[in-house]
Order: sequence, then C-alpha cells, then structure tokens
Amino acid sequence: MNAESPPNKWIGQRTVRPDGADKVTGRAAYAADTTMPGMIWGKVLRSPHAHAVIKSINTAKAEALPGVKGVVTGKDLVHFPTDKAVPLGIQDMRWMSRNVLAREKALFHGHPIAAVAAVNEKVAAEACKLIEVEYEVLPHVIDVEEAMKPDAPVLHDFLKRDGKPSNIAGTLEHKKGDVDAGFAEADVIVERSFRTAAVHQGYIEPHACLVSVVDGKATVWSSSQGQFMVRAMCALLVGMQQNDIRAIPAEIGGGFGGKTIIYLEPVALALARKTGRPVKMVMSREEVMRASGPTSASFNTVKIGAKKDGTIVAAKGLFHLQAGCLPGSPIRGAAGCAFAPYDIPHVHSFGVDVVSNRSKVAAYRAPGAPIGCHAVECVLDEIAEQLKMDPLQIRLKNAAKEGTKAAHGPVYPRIGFVETIEAALAHDHVKTPLVKQGPDGKLRGRGVASGFWFNAGGESSAQVNITEDGNVVVVTGHPDIGGSRASTANITAELLGIDYKRVNVLIGDTSVIGFSNLTGGSRVTYASAMVVTQSTEKVIRQLCERAAKIWKIDPEAVVWEDGEAKPAGENAGKFPGLSLADIAAKASETGGPIGAGQQLNTTGAEGGFATHVCDVEVDPATGIVRILRYTSFQDVGRAIHPSYVEGQMQGGMAQGIGWALSEEYIYDKQGRVDNPGFLDYRMPVASDLPMLDAVMLEIPNPKHPQGVRGVGEVPLVPPLAAIANAIHDATGKRFYALPMSPPRVLEVLEG
Repeated sequence: MNAESPPNKWIGQRTVRPDGADKVTGRAAYAADTTMPGMIWGKVLRSPHAHAVIKSINTAKAEALPGVKGVVTGKDLVHFPTDKAVPLGIQDMRWMSRNVLAREKALFHGHPIAAVAAVNEKVAAEACKLIEVEYEVLPHVIDVEEAMKPDAPVLHDFLKRDGKPSNIAGTLEHKKGDVDAGFAEADVIVERSFRTAAVHQGYIEPHACLVSVVDGKATVWSSSQGQFMVRAMCALLVGMQQNDIRAIPAEIGGGFGGKTIIYLEPVALALARKTGRPVKMVMSREEVMRASGPTSASFNTVKIGAKKDGTIVAAKGLFHLQAGCLPGSPIRGAAGCAFAPYDIPHVHSFGVDVVSNRSKVAAYRAPGAPIGCHAVECVLDEIAEQLKMDPLQIRLKNAAKEGTKAAHGPVYPRIGFVETIEAALAHDHVKTPLVKQGPDGKLRGRGVASGFWFNAGGESSAQVNITEDGNVVVVTGHPDIGGSRASTANITAELLGIDYKRVNVLIGDTSVIGFSNLTGGSRVTYASAMVVTQSTEKVIRQLCERAAKIWKIDPEAVVWEDGEAKPAGENAGKFPGLSLADIAAKASETGGPIGAGQQLNTTGAEGGFATHVCDVEVDPATGIVRILRYTSFQDVGRAIHPSYVEGQMQGGMAQGIGWALSEEYIYDKQGRVDNPGFLDYRMPVASDLPMLDAVMLEIPNPKHPQGVRGVGEVPLVPPLAAIANAIHDATGKRFYALPMSPPRVLEVLEG
C-alpha cells in the first residue's frame, strides 16, 4: 500500500521460504537433535525453596554413584563481586552468573544449585537427588507491590535505596516540559492504576545444547537468538578466551526474546571441561516454565490531562516492573514507549526495577512496551469517552509526526503513525457497525489502541560469494527467527538481477563470519539488509571489473543490468552481455574467487508504529471473552517478504490476546509456580482465535537502502489495551488487571 515504492522483481514478493520444507518434513536440526560419540547427559538440581541461604553443598554421594562423570556448582563458574558491573550487551554478568548457578542464595523455586553429568539422563537425575544441600530458609516475596513495602523480605543486601537495603534495583526517568503546568491547563484529567501478570514467551522448543571440549577448545551447539552472545557469555562465565569457543547456532523453535540469554550452555561447558566428554543438556517444559525468563509482572499508574477539544496537554506514568530475582526488568521499554505515539508537550515517565523471588525475567517482544502501552491506551480511551470523542479521532488529533520530539529523546523523522490511524478509520472493520448484543444475550464491543517500539540497528556482518557455476552463497551472522534468510535471498537476487532460487543463504557460526549482534529488537532484517546490500554491491563492482578484463576495456565502461555485465554504451564497444555463470567460468584467469563481505555497526533504524482494532464478545453468564475480529494496521517500512511481515503481525496479535485474556503465572503459598506446563498455563490455541487481519502500510524508512523498518516487536504492543477497551465497550465496565480471565470478568461484572 505505497505508491512511492519502486517496482521490484523479488523485493516485496512472497517467495518460497528457504527453511520451510525442512521444518515441515522434520529434517531441520534443532539443538536437541545434536549428538556426538562419547556424549554424556547433564541434569540440573534445582532449589525446592523460593528464598534460602545456601549454607553448604555436599556432592560426594552423587559423585560416587556409578555412571556419574562429574558435578559442578556455582564455584565452578567465575565469581563476579556484586560491587562492580560486568556489562555484556544489556546484561550484567554478575547477575547472569548467579542465575545460571546459584552462589550465595537460592532466589526462586527452581533456581539451579548444581549440575551432574552422567552416562544417561536417568543416572544424572538420580545423582541430583543424592546432592546434599543445607539451606537456611528465608521469607519470600512474589508480588511486585509487596516487594516494595518497607517490611518486605529483602533479596539482596547490596541493593540499597536511601542508604538501606531495598528490593528496588534501579530507576529510569524521562522528562519533557513541565507536567504540573500541563495538568493545570487540562479540562479533563484521568488517573488510573493497572496490574499485569508475568507471562512466558511460550516457545515450543525448550532450551537445549551440546558442548564439546577438546584440547582446551570448546564447541557449543545450542538454540539461541545469538551465537556470538553465547560465545561471549560462556567465555566470561567459565573463564575462557572467546577464540577458544566456537558457537554454532541450530535451527530455533521460537524465542521471542526468551533466548537472548543463556541458561544451560555455561553449565554444560563447565561439565565438559571437568569430564573431558561432550555434554548434552535439554530442559523439560516444567524447567522452562519455572526457571527461564518470562516477562515482568507490573504495577503501573498513568495520569493524562486533555483539553475539551481532545488535545492532550500532560501525561505522567509510573511503571513498576518485576525483574525476578536479579536486577534487569525492561523499564526502558515501559517508560520510553508508553507515550511515544503522541505529541504531548509535558511528559514525565518513570520506571522502577523491582526484584522478587521469581525466575529472572528475559526479553519478550518489545520488552516492557506492551506494559506501558496497556496503561496509557486504557486511560486515553477513558478520556475519549469523557469528552465524547471517537477513540481513533483522539489518537489522530494527538499523533506524533515527523518533527515531533519524543519524551525519550529523539525527534522523529518520516514516520507512518498517522497513516495507521487513517487506514483504520477507512477500513471495513471500523466502518461496519457492531451489533452490541447477540440473540443469546452475549455482549459485544469494539476497542482500539496504538503502540510504538524503538527498533534497532547494531552490529552485523555478511559475506557474499559467487560459486564456480555462477550461483550465490550468502552468509550472515544472525539466527533466523523471523524470515531473515528469505528476505536476504530476495534482496540479493534483486540487486544481482537473478532468480532468488539461485541464492543460498546460510547462518554462519562464530568461526566463519564476523561479529553479529543478537536477533532481537526488530533489528535483523534492517541491519542484515544493509551489510548484504553493501557486500553485494562490492561483488557487482568485481563482476564489472572481471567483464572489463575479458573485454579488455576500462571497468568504468561496464554496467551491471538484469543479471549481466554490459557495455555502458556504444562507445565502450559492442559485446554480448556476460552472465554470472560466464564470469564465474573465467574467474581463475581474471583474478580468482569472486566475493566480498561487510561489517557494520548499523544506525538509522527508526521506530515502528501500529494501531489495532478488536471486536469481542463477552458471555455475562460465564465471563468468557471471545475475539470476534481483529485487525492490525502497521507502518512496516518496506515489506521485503510480505508473508513473513504478515506472520509477524499475526503472531504478535495472537500472543497479545493470550496476555490479555488467559496467560499468567500462578504461585502457591510456598512461592512455587503452580502451573508450569501448557496444560495449566493457558496460551491461546487456534480454536481461541479468529482470522487475524494484517494491513501493511509501506512508508519506506529513508535511512535504509530498501526502506526497511523493523516489524517484529510492534505487533505485541497494542493488543492488551485494545482488548481491554473492547471489553469495556461491551460491558460498560473498566478492567484494570490482566489477564481478563473468566473469573476476573465475572468478578467485575458482578460488582
């Protein structure tokens, strides 16, 4: 949907995905599929307590069990004192080390205490039971609000606030203008508090790895969102040099941010070093749910003031996010993205990082942004209601545009937020009246919400090589979890003017391609397209130079068009075009192999915006909420592979529906997760969802050669609020806590 986009042969086409056949036939190799001769199995002993001092660990009986080859504890990892940060990307190795294997304390139920390597899984599990751990059980705290109370159990003495130990690990603040002066100008002010539950990323593939150490050199096969991250973290945690570790990415069965950190790899590496045998480790689903990172639970308060005409004059947000047992909740996303879609003169946004006795949180699609958006978009809906304004029109009136200065810092360049609202207003979904009550007495409502995510660039590497028969191999350094291989093939084929099927795209391990940052933050298609484009352009220059040698003319007199080297004009000579195959056949006599690479720290990624419209049906007798219709309108920059873009949008909608209606961690009185499996942790399945409609708006990013703007994160930002607003429209009741599950809906409906 963009008249500005130039015609392309492959960019924008729904080409066959390169990994599709392998995945549907079962040929794709995931981390748990990896085996080696002499391989042994690792298992983890986990804490039975939510909070306890580890007084001693005795592994003697476990080590004496026949078949056991080695045992490791936190003492086998590098000790990082708590008083000095050890940053690696957005993580701090002080906390990562203590999360991988507990050191001073067990901080949540399921916290790894020790690990055993044995000849098989059964022996390893039996050995774990023989490890004797002396605990001093301490009071625990689960809820984010409870953790902030003055009398709450304190997890860490080294975290202090006002000179006293505290569960508040850090804060982040954004200011713009003068909020007090802004609220003084307002004719209507709404202030509300909201609670969201912790939810898991829900990837189908559990964490798994295989680690081999030979002559001091380690090889790590694992499922992750970044093999370079795996290498760097393992090196730091076990005390090795990075050049002694080779990290190989397997196919990945979902991550959504939850595989941007590590759990098993350094433990398996420590066991492999100790035993001299390859060690394989695979989490059970229960272990995944108990001990890998969900996103934060939260408690948030938002206040917005507007004039009678709907102009927002002031906004204030206080976002408390639960980090789990160690610092690091995504307050940047909550505080930074919450008000970002709007041009508001006076803003104060404040995020608070709070620790509690839960597993350490990990990223989850637009980390923190759905939480902040939920509160803001629900309050904005209430303001529209009080002013008797259409909820889309109040968003349009206050929409950020090119030149708007956001509270989190940047001045927006060309963005497409206004277009998402205008597209919604013009769409059949919004224009079709909704029958508010069905013949069966069920109530129906429509809700809207908008959202923003920063998007990112960062370090990426690529190598483009021409094969001897005139085809193309591209190697990049990013695990493909969102279609980057297909997009790379489309871009390379477009630039070279050849069929996309002649381009083979591979994900290189840490020993064969230059450093590439994580797959996450909606950065990979943006960043990899830049390095692939520049690598391909270098190859095209080489191809023109080789053609010039064949023709014995000046290289500047050669152009590359439609997959061939051609004379630039009649003055250059009349030569028949030379194809890739023609030039490759003479590569050895014209200079040797043809190929080029590029490494960049890419910049210029611009934020993404979306507006969602949702229709719901509420059964007042049971409290069950059913999604009737859902449409997402998103500025996608340039859709390199439209099917993947639609898939990203639909996936975000589906996950948002689960977060809004059914997903939550439930804890018992001992601080144990009570629903650590897909039977009781209620993710939506196909029968819970209607067709999820994705409307792509292509407003190219002017800072990118193909106009790419990240798309993967934004789709999860608006759904929580859009669904809450729809339920209010259906029932007349406001909901301030997630999930809006049947018991909670009934509770609100009944008063």
